[in-house]
Amino acid sequence: MFTGIITDVGIVRSVEERGDRRLVIGCGYDLSTVDLGSSIACSGACLTVVDKGSDWFAVDVSHETQSRTVPGQWDQGKRLNLERSLRVGDELGGHIVTGHVDAVATVTAADADGGSTRLTLTAPAAIGKAIAAKGSIALDGVSLTVNDVEDIGEETRFTVNLIPHTLEATTLDGIAAGRQLNVEIDILARYLERMTAQ
Repeated sequence: MFTGIITDVGIVRSVEERGDRRLVIGCGYDLSTVDLGSSIACSGACLTVVDKGSDWFAVDVSHETQSRTVPGQWDQGKRLNLERSLRVGDELGGHIVTGHVDAVATVTAADADGGSTRLTLTAPAAIGKAIAAKGSIALDGVSLTVNDVEDIGEETRFTVNLIPHTLEATTLDGIAAGRQLNVEIDILARYLERMTAQ
């Protein structure tokens, strides 16, 4: 479990194809406090630490994860939002995030809104019912509040605001129309959708 509060931005240092894709990710974490087998959310996808050094850790990205996340995200040189898993007693500053990506959304507009940036995004209609105004959503692992939502044909359009701190502390700095982001709907919405499915 995670909270959607990003604690570091890592960089993919190397990629090796070995059935699954093995990534070595450079980071600022104290890796002496990270055990092999630990989970780290990488731009919203929960991945398992399989090796580590003083300033890097390695993960294997399965074909399933690659198929459900932003194309090209797992390439050498890419920046990733990082969050270590939640420990009992940690502050829950965002919302409960599982690290299971539901879909990919596309930014259609990024506009100044006071001191913030207002993003307009489209996501597949299949997850649209689980996106609610004033509800929570994770975009590339970042916990955000949905401003408004509208179903339009085969897509769902929604907006979120990014405050300056979020832009500075994540990979969302410089975001513009056309960028794709990993989406995780709220865990409660996921279960409610399944329970009410006909």
